[in-house]
Amino acid sequence: MPDRTPDLGSDRAPEERSWPEVDRRQDGRSRLWHALTKPSRGQVVVGVLLALVGFAAVTQVRTNTVDSTYAGLREQDLIDILNDLAGTTQRTESEIQRLEERRDDLQSDTSARQAALDEARQRTQVLSVLAGTVPVSGSGITIRIEEGEDGEPVQVGPFIDMVQALRTAGAEALQVNGKVRVVAQTAFEQDSRGLTVDGTPLSPPYTVDVIGPPTALISALRFPDGPQDQFEDDGAELSFDEVTTVEVDTTTDPADADVAQPQQ
Repeated sequence: MPDRTPDLGSDRAPEERSWPEVDRRQDGRSRLWHALTKPSRGQVVVGVLLALVGFAAVTQVRTNTVDSTYAGLREQDLIDILNDLAGTTQRTESEIQRLEERRDDLQSDTSARQAALDEARQRTQVLSVLAGTVPVSGSGITIRIEEGEDGEPVQVGPFIDMVQALRTAGAEALQVNGKVRVVAQTAFEQDSRGLTVDGTPLSPPYTVDVIGPPTALISALRFPDGPQDQFEDDGAELSFDEVTTVEVDTTTDPADADVAQPQQ
């Protein structure tokens, strides 16, 4: 009985023949993946050309569509369309001009309003200083008035004349003995103990703090037969010092007008 040895070569042949086919399939996938992820220069050029051809085709189709839309219109229809476009353009330009003019008017009104506010604010500050409703400081002089050696009291007449002369010389703020702010409505009285200013009794020596131009204020005190001469004639003594910064801290409440009314 002949021996039958298994033909191992014939059993391995199919397996050995399948490996090249698997390698070829894997190699094809690798090349495809490489082409997609790392295209060559030629592939990039081809892709760009294809994109340009596609864009040109779409543009041509759209152009043909537009051309065909207007190609079917009559001459009068085309004229009407052009007239409508011209009218729309004119209306748009008119609206733009109107808006620009409105913008310029608003800017002008805003500037005028701001200027009026600034002027009103400045006038309010000036009037507040003159009315004595706010504390102020500035350059000026400090006046000291003392009774004479014979003890003769300071007279109210020369005191009022001095205040008027200082105001005429440009005094902007005055206070007496650091207690009373002197304004247009301030009242001066005299009794046996001294002066009473706006109902506040004051005792000598009297100190008057004045804010204003120092040179003009000093001249208002020293002119012939002026305040300094009047006090000395009454036996009192007046002296003054120019001060870089005079502090006028006292204030007064504004008085209500009983008769006068602002004009409308």
